[in-house]
Amino acid sequence: MSALASLEVEDLACVRGPRALFKNLNFRLEAGGALVVEGPNGSGKTSLLRMLAGFLPPAAGTIFLRIDAGEFSDVEERGKHIGWFAHQDGLKPQLTAKENLSFFARLYGSDSDAEAALAWAGLSRAADFPAQYLSAGQKKRLALARLKSSKRPLWLLDEPFAALDVDGKKRVEQMLAEHCAGGGMAVVATHEAMTLEAAKLVLGEFP
Repeated sequence: MSALASLEVEDLACVRGPRALFKNLNFRLEAGGALVVEGPNGSGKTSLLRMLAGFLPPAAGTIFLRIDAGEFSDVEERGKHIGWFAHQDGLKPQLTAKENLSFFARLYGSDSDAEAALAWAGLSRAADFPAQYLSAGQKKRLALARLKSSKRPLWLLDEPFAALDVDGKKRVEQMLAEHCAGGGMAVVATHEAMTLEAAKLVLGEFP
C-alpha cells in the first residue's frame, strides 16, 4: 500500500434530521500528525469520525486522502487505509481473544503476531477466553490491540479512554505516540486531556 501523506477536509457539513451539527469545516492532517476533536455531547464528534471512515455521507464537502501517487476521495479506497476504534468493540464474542486478533489480522492483510499483541495489551492470560467473558476494560484493551495490529496508517478513535484504568490509558497514549512517530496519523474524539502533541479541533453546538 502506498504511503499516506495527508488527510484533507474541505467545507465539510453534517446535518442530522432538521439540525446542522457543523458546516464549512476545513482541516489538513499530515503524516505523523494527530488531531484531537473536542466538543460537548451532540456537537458532531462521532459523526465527523463516521464521515472520515466512510460510514456516514457528508451533507456537503469533500474528504481527500493524499498518497505518494496522488489523491483520492473515493470512500471504498479510503477505507483501505483506515483503522477504526469506536464505542462498540466489534469483537467476535464466541472467538477467544487470540482468535479475534488472528481473524482481524487476516481481514486487514496484516502480518501482526496475535500473541505479541495480547502481551502488549496485558491480556496474555486471557488469550483463550471467549471475548464474551472478558470484562469491559479487557474488551477495550483487546479492541485497541486489534487497532494496533491493523497496520492501517489512519486511525480514527472515538473515546478510546472510556472503561480503561490508569495503566490502560497510558497504553493508549503510548500506542498513539508510536503510531504517529512511525508516520501514521490519528484523529481522536475525546473528553479527556491528553499528553500527546496534537492539533485541536473544537466542535460546538450550531444554532
